[in-house]
Amino acid sequence: MTVIEVTNQDQFTALTTTEAGSKLISLYFHTNWAEPCQIMTQVYQAISDEPINKDNVTFLSIDADENSEISELFEITSVPHFVLIHNGTILKELSGADPKEFINILDQSIKQITSTSNDSKKEGHAPDHDDAEEEEEEEETEEELNERLAKLVNAAPVMLFMKGNPSEPKCGFSRQIVGILREHQVRFGFFDILRDTSVRESLKKFSDWPTFPQLYINGEFQGGLDIIKESLEDDPDFFQHTIQA
Repeated sequence: MTVIEVTNQDQFTALTTTEAGSKLISLYFHTNWAEPCQIMTQVYQAISDEPINKDNVTFLSIDADENSEISELFEITSVPHFVLIHNGTILKELSGADPKEFINILDQSIKQITSTSNDSKKEGHAPDHDDAEEEEEEEETEEELNERLAKLVNAAPVMLFMKGNPSEPKCGFSRQIVGILREHQVRFGFFDILRDTSVRESLKKFSDWPTFPQLYINGEFQGGLDIIKESLEDDPDFFQHTIQA
């Protein structure tokens, strides 16, 4: 089957960690008792069988009831619900049983990834040993990197740059801030800075902040763990007020 049925969190972590660097990941949250899911499960399978989708997308199916930890990670409150992820960043989300809307956001995400990939290629062939070093040096200018960072911090209304991912943080500070966001029921996109050295080092200058995690809301840097804690102490509705602003 093209669609992979996720049965536990370890499997989910392995699949998303393995595939995140190359393919778009589609998450389909469903339950057995929700009638709209019965139709969308068939549609989801049919869409995954399309040749272009087989090459570009990893399709995961997740029973929201049986995998409550994963559902809580993405704040799933209704089904069917779709989440599209690439390189640890949430690109699109969709709730509801509208096949056309899902196909639309899927196509948009594939085009976005393809466009980004094409822009990053300096030539249309694989480099040989002699030009590999030159390509590495010219891989990304400071201006191009800043443009990429600007897109990343605006990839979701709330963006967390952390070590690891929400289901498997790689440091205690990242784990704490994920817990705070979940406690306040804040939906957030995330980027694993351990996956990309350029982003990890350049974001420190971009935000003028030397450590991680870093939290952005509506494209604006809000601070690290300590500052977020202080902001919540000053204003318990800090997230709500900042997101609305």
